[in-house]
Amino acid sequence: MKTLYLNCSMGAAGDMLTAALLELLPDPDSFVSKLNALAIPEVHFEKEKSIKCGITGTHMKVTVHGQEEGEMHHHHHHHSHLQDIEHIVSHLDVSDGIWKDILAVYQEIAQAESKVHGVPVTDIHFHEVGTMDAIADVTAVCMLMAEIAPDQVIVSPVHVGSGQVHCAHGILPVPAPATAYILKGIPIYGGQIDGELCTPTGAALLKHFATKFGDMPIMNVTSIGYGMGTKDFEAANCVRAFLGETEDQTEQIYELHCNVDDMTGEEIGFATEALFEAGAVEVFTIPVQMKKNRPGTLFCVLCTQEKHDVVVRTLFQYTTTIGIREKKCDRYVLDRTIESINTAYGQVHYKHSSGYGIQRDKYEYEDLVHIARKQGWSLMEVIQKINTEK
Repeated sequence: MKTLYLNCSMGAAGDMLTAALLELLPDPDSFVSKLNALAIPEVHFEKEKSIKCGITGTHMKVTVHGQEEGEMHHHHHHHSHLQDIEHIVSHLDVSDGIWKDILAVYQEIAQAESKVHGVPVTDIHFHEVGTMDAIADVTAVCMLMAEIAPDQVIVSPVHVGSGQVHCAHGILPVPAPATAYILKGIPIYGGQIDGELCTPTGAALLKHFATKFGDMPIMNVTSIGYGMGTKDFEAANCVRAFLGETEDQTEQIYELHCNVDDMTGEEIGFATEALFEAGAVEVFTIPVQMKKNRPGTLFCVLCTQEKHDVVVRTLFQYTTTIGIREKKCDRYVLDRTIESINTAYGQVHYKHSSGYGIQRDKYEYEDLVHIARKQGWSLMEVIQKINTEK
């Protein structure tokens, strides 16, 4: 599996992510030419060599009207609404997928600004993230992700920095409120470094593209990219990108358990259906012996981090439990794809699973049942007939 791992031990910003991903390409210079060919109004991209703490990497210099971001913010603030951003992006010569990614990232930022300032999204004035250089950063990262096309993107816990940051609204704590809102539900940490390490743009890009957050997996690395920031700290100020292959999939999953002894079979069945609808990966029950030798039922529910909160609420809502036990564990899974074959009896879909040296196919139950009822056969006879044709 083609895997991209982003080490954000020094946070993330749009230009740093752009530079790190750019270094993964076989011909970075031609891609920079492609970025400049977009003709984003008054924007120019330039790849620069940068050294931080003895490590050589790339700094992506983005100028607007010939000035870099820091220089522009000293002189004036460029304010834009989300509609202005959409108008600019709509005129870029990019694919529909990239266009949707760009708008989704800005929507993430707009939602955060709306929450922080207590105003509707339509009234949000973008400051730092709304200038043309930020549009350039978001567009570049979205284009690079499409170019690299990883099967999964794993991001380390994000170092956000500490202290205070100066912005258009005044002096704010680090992480800035919008950044903190975007990073809700994502593992972050502070530290001894005084400064803003993760920007709203960087946070939104990570949240949009990350498949999951965690440690670097076991992978065969084929290329490494160093995207350098503009500031100097005691640690190398860079995002490090690793591109390579992981043979097998692992994912973190939650196991939720609870015991009940006062629910009917119909209520248990209804609760099981509700849990699946809430996004549970698996739901099953086990008969157990409870206090005073009462027969009871143990609910076992598996869910992802994304669906965790809604599944917990559903478990409380549809069962009589007053307490839920939880443990977080790794889940080893095979790669799965749905494929189909044409038979004399109609099209039959099947699930192909692979990984860990295993290859396995399983026909879709509904397709088998359809043929069995139509032909008057058992399921075993249908499978034998299909296998004979293969």
